[in-house]
Amino acid sequence: MVTTNPQTQNHRIQSVLIVGNYCHDVLLQRGAVVAETLGGAASFISNVLNCLSVSFHLTSKVGLDFKYPVNYNPIVVPTSKTTVFQAYFDLGCSENAHQDRVLRRVEACDPINPSDLPDKRFGFGMAVGVGGEILPETLEKMVEICDTVFVDIQALIRGFENNGTVKVVGLKESGFYHLIPRLKFLKASSEEALFMDVEEVRQWCCVVVTHGTDGCEVFGKDGEMKIGPFGANQIDPTGAGDSFLGGFVGGLVHGLVVPDATLLGNFFGSLTVAQIGLPKFDLRLAQVCCFIFLEMS
Repeated sequence: MVTTNPQTQNHRIQSVLIVGNYCHDVLLQRGAVVAETLGGAASFISNVLNCLSVSFHLTSKVGLDFKYPVNYNPIVVPTSKTTVFQAYFDLGCSENAHQDRVLRRVEACDPINPSDLPDKRFGFGMAVGVGGEILPETLEKMVEICDTVFVDIQALIRGFENNGTVKVVGLKESGFYHLIPRLKFLKASSEEALFMDVEEVRQWCCVVVTHGTDGCEVFGKDGEMKIGPFGANQIDPTGAGDSFLGGFVGGLVHGLVVPDATLLGNFFGSLTVAQIGLPKFDLRLAQVCCFIFLEMS
């Protein structure tokens, strides 16, 4: 099921562009702060790609108040603060919330403009904004400079109430719908998939829908498949979908076919939910798993 030979351990594959802001994540329960961590899809995805020895360019913006050390320096905006999200784990379900938490954006950094992107071509591009930082014109620029573009639908359909609570708009009303036929992959959670017509969108690009502990489904123009999950002791679901996407793209970069790359994504998602905040991977475990995937035939 693998389309290329395994890469050697020291070989780093280049050509991935990640676009999305770093964030400060604050996790709260019963009114008290449980943890403060580095957040943003870009941080989780870069964490996975590093584990998979895939090199990349990351375009991200933060304010002068950004407080975490990172291996890939963001663009610092002197006149803006770093995006901050608060995740409330005990407010229950609401119409515009995740099943297990309520998210509020309490600070927002500047959006990423087309001029912020590097002037070069990439084999793969990932639009993974979480706080409204991806603009339609920025995604259009990514389509122009990347051979294959992956988009997390939250970058397109997230909006925010006056108090910062995340709300969701329909994909057709997002301002990005005209670009969907130019994408190769669109990833959504099962809750987010309700805000698009999967049957229509799958005619233009591959749709990957994650179902948490139930694995995920892949919808293509000519068929669909269900990929089983890895068992996990869930502690914090933050970033699980981002780690899934990082594993999925990393697998494709290494030459895996879609079903195997999706399974690799499920693996990294399961590792992420078992820790609070940005996960620290057991590199030996991850390398053994990746070796198994790359040796599959």
